[in-house]
Parts: sequence; C-alpha cells; structure tokens
Amino acid sequence: MELVDICFNFAHDAFRADEHAVLRRAVEAGVTRLLCTGSDLEDSERSVALAEHFPEHLYATVGVHPHRAVTWDAATADALRRLAVEHPRVRAIGEAGLDFNRDYSPRDRQEQAFEGQLELAIELGLPLFLHEREAHERFIAILRRYRHRIGKAVVHCFTGTEAELLAYLDLDLHIGITGWICDERRGHHLREFIHHIPPHRLMIETDAPYLLPRDLHPKPRSRRNEPMYLPHILQTIATAVDRPVSAIAKETTATARAFYRL
Repeated sequence: MELVDICFNFAHDAFRADEHAVLRRAVEAGVTRLLCTGSDLEDSERSVALAEHFPEHLYATVGVHPHRAVTWDAATADALRRLAVEHPRVRAIGEAGLDFNRDYSPRDRQEQAFEGQLELAIELGLPLFLHEREAHERFIAILRRYRHRIGKAVVHCFTGTEAELLAYLDLDLHIGITGWICDERRGHHLREFIHHIPPHRLMIETDAPYLLPRDLHPKPRSRRNEPMYLPHILQTIATAVDRPVSAIAKETTATARAFYRL
C-alpha cells in the first residue's frame, strides 16, 4: 500500500532528535507522502525547510492555526504569501479556521485570521487545510460566504456530529479522519456515519505527534504519535465502513494526490 498522511506536524520539537528515523519508519509502513503542517509563521517556515530537505516524501502547508490567531497581521500574510509563491513544495494554505474549545486567541482575532487566509488561498489558487472545534455554526457561516470563490478545501481531523459532517459535505468539502476514530471514549461515534463520506472526499491523517490511537497496542513509551501508525487508522476506517483495507488505501491516496497535486 501507498498512503498519504495529510497532517504531520513535523515542525514540532518532538521530532528534532530523530527526523530521519521517523521518516524511515513511515516509509517502511507505506506512508510515502506526507504534508508538513504550518501552524504559525515560524512553523510554516520550518515546514517548508523540512519539505525541501526531504523532497522525496514531504510537502508543506503554510498558515496560522486559530490558537495562534493573535499572531496574524498584514506582515504575517505577506510572509506566508512569499513562502507559497517562492517555494513550490507548498501545496495548501492552513492550518486555518476556528477553535472555540479553549479560546487561546480571542474569537474576533480567530475570525480575522481565518478570513485572511481564505482570501490568501483565493488569491493564490491553493487548496485550504481547515481546522474547526466547537465552532461549527460560525465556521460554516463564514465558509458559505466564501465557498463560491475558494477551490478545494479539507476539514482536517473531523470529530463532529453526523449533522455537521453532512453540512460540510453539502459544501463540497473534503474530510480528514485521524486516530480520533480509534478512541472508544470520544471518537467511537464517527464509526456510525463516516460511510456518508464519498470515496473522492475522504483523506486520512495522523496529526502526529498528537492523537496517538488509543487502541494501539503496544503503545510507544513516549506516547508520541508518528506517521507509521497511519495504517492502523486506515484499518479502523475500513472496519467501520465494512470495506477492504486495500480499497480505502487506494481511494484515499488517489484523493490526496489529486487534492494536493502530488
């Protein structure tokens, strides 16, 4: 199998001591293409540098996560624009969106950063890599205003309800599923309705180093998630929709390749 991990936070300090080993284990597990996620300007710059250092397997996104929306301003937008224009391994804008779970940034600043990145993606003709947590109504209201202007967009790490999923699908959005679906405490509900996601709109991701699949055995002593665990997530999805693992692998890889022009 050949798999694509659409969210790998490789710029995180947790990976600095063993970058090559992490990538080797990923490739050995069949995860041959990975998107390094940008969560602020510094992370975005590091993600681009990593993608260029490991060009056989890595690409990058550039953006500002809602937790870090207070860092968004005109200078940040200009710097992200330059990264996207000058570095061809940049394949999407984001991680952008709204997160009202803990409000690490004020909500008005989150909306400002979100809309600014929507405009940037429209200007550059790039896909959007989106984040939403406990902000569905406001998030989708903003997206509806822009939907006729933006191109492809994926709601990554979907953890919501069936109604929320259907609303995103109605807007022709792609959906990313993480190891959250492996958590019997808070993610098991996803197994009941992910069959609604059409094959050409489903992608898979680890969100490493976060979201280590809870049902993984044995667990790494560090509790650090890695891209090599993506096949475990794939197996859980295949079981939930009662389809062959090979079919889900082929479809999600083809979808990610087309979405990110890999």
